[in-house]
Amino acid sequence: MLRLLRLFFWRRKDRSVTPAFEVKSSRHALPVYPDEVVIDDESFYHYTGYRIRNQNYFKQALIHRSYLQLLESANLKSNERLEFLGDAVLNFLVAEHLFYRFRDAAEGKLTKIRSQLVKRKALVESARRIHLQEFLLLSPSATQSLNTGSYSILADAFEALVAAVYLDGGYQAAREFVRRNLVEAFDTTSLTRDDNFKSQLLEFSQAHSFGIPKYETVKEEGPDHNPVFTVEVSIGGVSWGRGHGPNKKAAEQQAAHQALERFEKDLAQKDNTQS
Repeated sequence: MLRLLRLFFWRRKDRSVTPAFEVKSSRHALPVYPDEVVIDDESFYHYTGYRIRNQNYFKQALIHRSYLQLLESANLKSNERLEFLGDAVLNFLVAEHLFYRFRDAAEGKLTKIRSQLVKRKALVESARRIHLQEFLLLSPSATQSLNTGSYSILADAFEALVAAVYLDGGYQAAREFVRRNLVEAFDTTSLTRDDNFKSQLLEFSQAHSFGIPKYETVKEEGPDHNPVFTVEVSIGGVSWGRGHGPNKKAAEQQAAHQALERFEKDLAQKDNTQS
């Protein structure tokens, strides 16, 4: 029927109160009584390799703040507190893993690899790999933003999930979870590659005496919870690239990437002409 029904089940009990809501989206049916949600242990174990002991930690880790807006209960909390703890645990566990894995690496290299592993893009990829989006409790609008590329929900939920594993199973369990589902899922060679296109464009532009790139936000559209920014980068008064993203930083990176590709193409054409 609906996708999440195979991951969650809930039971209606006789109650004297009126349910706070009963909403359906194209993605799943949201439970009327969140305290009756039971995570499918086998599905969770299949995707993550972790066996749940206390479901309460994981229920909270899976509740996005948008879900609470649909409820009348003041007792429920979102996953934001667990996200706070998970961020700290995740940074430590990744640092420890890299410290022992790359025994001869300098501090600068270790810091660079760690920053690549704990940044939003890596967390989103890891979240999708374990099908975390199928377990989350979201409002219909947040579900829509997730489907259209809003990454923060998944990244934050992954951090909250790390905290839940840590509280539920302890240090060794969290260590194994992070090793299995994050650090060993990425090619460390690609992680050391510089994907800061703004930095690359600045170095390239200065090396060729083109001047300093200037970034301008030319458009901002979409709803508040899922905006789309368009940024243009120009050098010497000439536009070299445009980028789009859920925030200005991402749009600037995309614009810089496009500019670098244009520069490389122009240089290649000049080389062919001269040869």
